[in-house]
Amino acid sequence: MPFDKTTQRPLIVSRIFTQAKQNKQRIVFAESEDERILRGTSYLANKKIIQPVLIGNKKKILAKLTKLKIPKKLYEIHDMSEVPDYTKKLLTLRKKKGLTIEQAKKLLTQPIYVATMMVKTNFCDGLVYGATHPTAETLRPALQIIGMKKGVKWASSYFIMLHEKKVLFFADCAFNINPNEEQLRDIAIATANSAKEFGFKPKVAMLSFSTMGSGQSELVTKVQNATELVRKMRPDIIIGGELQFDAAFVPSVAKLKAPNSPIKGDANIFVFPDLNSGNIGYKIAQRLANDKPIGPITQGLALPVNDLSRGCTVEEVIEVSALTAVQAIRFKEIASGTLK
Repeated sequence: MPFDKTTQRPLIVSRIFTQAKQNKQRIVFAESEDERILRGTSYLANKKIIQPVLIGNKKKILAKLTKLKIPKKLYEIHDMSEVPDYTKKLLTLRKKKGLTIEQAKKLLTQPIYVATMMVKTNFCDGLVYGATHPTAETLRPALQIIGMKKGVKWASSYFIMLHEKKVLFFADCAFNINPNEEQLRDIAIATANSAKEFGFKPKVAMLSFSTMGSGQSELVTKVQNATELVRKMRPDIIIGGELQFDAAFVPSVAKLKAPNSPIKGDANIFVFPDLNSGNIGYKIAQRLANDKPIGPITQGLALPVNDLSRGCTVEEVIEVSALTAVQAIRFKEIASGTLK
């Protein structure tokens, strides 16, 4: 993979850090006693990449910082007993769903709900969670409180996969279990947009066990139809499907199996047909090919919320948090009309 000669980090990671430093964002963390979170955020704070905001039990957080010899001055720390009362705001947001005041108060005893409200009210610019909790506990409050971008129906995710000299995008490997044709269409379009934001020309492969009709199944038909839906909605996106992985990734195989496809074994975005294949696929690439994954990164939400793996490393905390800050910057640029 391409490296930054100065920092010895992958080039795309160095670019993310540089972009985040240009407009330091306030990123909130609700798992504030986790050592990986504290070590990762202390690095980011020291390098002035983000301003970390911690919420939880302040005494326990300070004790953990002392134990780890991390200066508390790096952080803005909020005890759960001292955070603003978001009950009224939450009731307003969930009024149509029949949320009661008792239910709202109970939800707001959970740090993740408070952290999500901090992002919703623009007190913080983004949220990172999931180091000690399953994905559903990150997404549920985000979907309930923050909601989707205008014109987007479904949240999805992608991994940036650092493979030898290439940067690849795998989607959706974390959220949608069995997406239908329209969901696959939206995953492909969202991931193409995400890749473009990082300066890549999207070349999308819609993956299947079949290549260009070599197999017959309703599973194949779903991918074929999703591919056509993308072409109709976004004719500017280079897309091929349905394709087996080798036909999408290896030029010589593509020449044999799919000579008429616009993807010539040069795809950089791989859209998996379901969560089984996506999750298995990225982990095989990580463990057997030694590809380095960054993510999962959430796309489709109205504000930046990202989910960490419970097996995440300090380095992954650093990378996902910095990327969340870059997302926050772009959201603001779009809102202000300076980025389209």
